[in-house]
Amino acid sequence: MTASYRYDVEVLHLLVSPAHAYFGRGRDGAAQVPTTDADRVEVVAGKGIAGDRFFGKAAHMDAAVTFLAVEALEAMAAELGVGPFDPLLARRNVVLRGAHLAPLLGQDFALESGGEVVRFRAGRPAHPCAWMDRMLAPGAHAAMRGRGGVRCQPLSDGILSRGPAVLISPVELDPMKAGTPSALRPSRLP
Repeated sequence: MTASYRYDVEVLHLLVSPAHAYFGRGRDGAAQVPTTDADRVEVVAGKGIAGDRFFGKAAHMDAAVTFLAVEALEAMAAELGVGPFDPLLARRNVVLRGAHLAPLLGQDFALESGGEVVRFRAGRPAHPCAWMDRMLAPGAHAAMRGRGGVRCQPLSDGILSRGPAVLISPVELDPMKAGTPSALRPSRLP
């Protein structure tokens, strides 16, 4: 990765959960699974975050770590006229403040925290699921479209730590747009 731009961000949350809470279960509600909001997490290249539900799963190798800008949740809550959302309910692994994530799609980037640098490839948007209406607020599923974060493949091993960090990007970002929805591509379905 040829780093061109550095942005001061803050790692607010590092979510690690060994199981899916929102997978299926519509009638029964969300599953009660242990979830850790860790101070530090171990990232393994090509596998994800050690101990997380996506770690080493073939179907998620290119999208094992999810990133979300907390500003997206703050903007959604304001638009829906509700109190602040618990960022952990969105079930994204890395919740950042000050990170404009949408331009990173298709790019290699790095996050420097706690003295370590971990590299990622932003592969695809982290689309919200219908559970957001139930877990956050009615209308949250639609409000989160275009700002649900990014799903990434870890390219290097390392430790991510909560606290001040630097996002190293090959493309220019606008931190003021961290909570703004990105343009969605039209669906190919009728």
